[in-house]
Amino acid sequence: MAKSLRTAAAMLMTTVCTVALLVLGPAGTASAGVLDVTCTPPSSENATFTPPLTMTPQTVTVVSTVQYGPCVSLSHPAVTSGSSTRTNVVPGRSCLDLLAGGPSTFTITWNTGQTSTISANRTTTIVGAALVVTHTGTVTSGLFTGSTVLQTTTGPATAVLPCTAGLGTVAGIYSLVTLEITSL
Repeated sequence: MAKSLRTAAAMLMTTVCTVALLVLGPAGTASAGVLDVTCTPPSSENATFTPPLTMTPQTVTVVSTVQYGPCVSLSHPAVTSGSSTRTNVVPGRSCLDLLAGGPSTFTITWNTGQTSTISANRTTTIVGAALVVTHTGTVTSGLFTGSTVLQTTTGPATAVLPCTAGLGTVAGIYSLVTLEITSL
């Protein structure tokens, strides 16, 4: 029974993300410059919350693991994939924080061993059945320094909406990721 529920949830997530990508279309380039690198699905993010988020604010450990790939870079052809992992202990976290925006900093470690540190502004919207998180910013150090960044993650809003209505919890969200880094 549990396995069939997981399979059904995975199929629902895939369908929601596919529909969202069809409705929203692919992410546009961050500027009219030269595309340094682009990473497309199956690039993905897995965010987990321990303990699971509820409507009651509590201290939560948030772990975000992003796998980038396939990636294509004309300026650095050896870059084909990357990853980013962040762990934060956040006091006063609730389901409503999933819909909040704000500053974000993360570092991508590329398959070449090089890194890119990104400072961005995060916005979150619900579009139909999709939770869409957009990071817009710049590479502040490492490979592609000075380039603009547009990262879009698309996951199921069904993981968030019941919790924001006080009807459940959120232990994690799996999302598909598109990343574009563009030099000016």
